[in-house]
Amino acid sequence: MKFSHLGIPTTDRFQGEIYLPHLKMTVSDHEANQFGIQWMRFDDDAPYPDLVKTVPHVAFEVDDLMKAIATQKVLIEPNSPSPGLMVAFIEVDGAPVELMQYCTG
Repeated sequence: MKFSHLGIPTTDRFQGEIYLPHLKMTVSDHEANQFGIQWMRFDDDAPYPDLVKTVPHVAFEVDDLMKAIATQKVLIEPNSPSPGLMVAFIEVDGAPVELMQYCTG
């Protein structure tokens, strides 16, 4: 696993907002700062668990997403938020964790 970013939910506006209508959320670019901080604000009707919408999450890149979630409590099933990327959220000790697999080819 390789650290990717820290996602922090907020209800406030933030600098560098990027609206993702297909995900019903607004984010900042975690690659815009050296520490991988990403702000996240969810639409009222965003279909995600409250744990993901209210508690900060840490995200890691993995080589095999399905293998990485096989024995975990899955909060958000594997999905592709953007081309070439598969993600899933799991719960670890009461906290959300995002696992990401970049697909080549």
